[in-house]
Amino acid sequence: MPITEEQTQSALSADLQAILSCLGCGGKLDSDQSGGFVCRACQRVYPNANGIARFVDAQQYAASFGFQWHRYQKVQLDHDERRIEDRDFRMKTGLRPEELQGKLVLDVGCGMGRFAEVATRWGARVVGVDLSAAAEVAAKNLKDREFVAFQADVFALPFLPGSFDIIYSVGVLHHTPDCEAAVKMLEKYLKPGGILAVWLYSGYNKWYRFSDIWRHYTSSMKPTTLHTILKVAVPVLYNTQLVLNKVPLVGPPVAGLMHHVFPVNRQKNPELRMLDTFDWYSPKYQSKHTYEQVFRWYEAMGMEDMRVGETSIAVRGRKPFRTA
Repeated sequence: MPITEEQTQSALSADLQAILSCLGCGGKLDSDQSGGFVCRACQRVYPNANGIARFVDAQQYAASFGFQWHRYQKVQLDHDERRIEDRDFRMKTGLRPEELQGKLVLDVGCGMGRFAEVATRWGARVVGVDLSAAAEVAAKNLKDREFVAFQADVFALPFLPGSFDIIYSVGVLHHTPDCEAAVKMLEKYLKPGGILAVWLYSGYNKWYRFSDIWRHYTSSMKPTTLHTILKVAVPVLYNTQLVLNKVPLVGPPVAGLMHHVFPVNRQKNPELRMLDTFDWYSPKYQSKHTYEQVFRWYEAMGMEDMRVGETSIAVRGRKPFRTA
């Protein structure tokens, strides 16, 4: 979503003009006629392509996410039960509508805009970043909101330190090469008193360990190839487990063993089931974490008022206010 003439008076446009920073020299960025950006100091250009500015040259290890969110652009938005997404967002970030109202928020790993939809509906101005081309989908899905999407890397974000009131990342940073480093990168972009909330895959659950074994092979496949395989395998495995669970005595244990060895998502909606299963098997990186780990990271950043969310592993904390 480039900054257009119609948007020049919007609060979000003014925010961006104040916080965008060149990855090379740290200079201020100006929007150009193409909808991209150019550095005032070194003249480095960040082009616009397919409606979003690009601060990376390629999707790197996140190509599968670009594929999945282009394939399932509105699956997580195509329901009337908005309270489901509201509940998930609350449980995984600990954030409430009154905390987001009027705030400048960074959504790290925005995907197709699932949680940015909630945050903007709650009154936040949201900047979404994603390493993959999924940012294109988010920009289209939320084109009428106070939202802008960029393709950018969490390890090299184009923002000045102390830019955001709130930063959240839900189900994303464990897909980076170094989750701890990715979490710690975000603290500097918070304003004093700002909130950092992350939700990561749990290291306490053991049932999905076989998916980690299979992912050594599935993550090296082309996303289209893996998707084709799962389109056949997921319905077969899911329906077989349903049938086995109805067989007296031996059925449920066998179904449980099958799910342990060949995990597939159990959501009733077949598209959501397919989407989430693909999300398990496609990423190159997928680490698991504990509360003890994440609290140590937050403590190392000097965060205060640390809390756990309603579902593991959800942690939020506040950057200390500077004293005079």
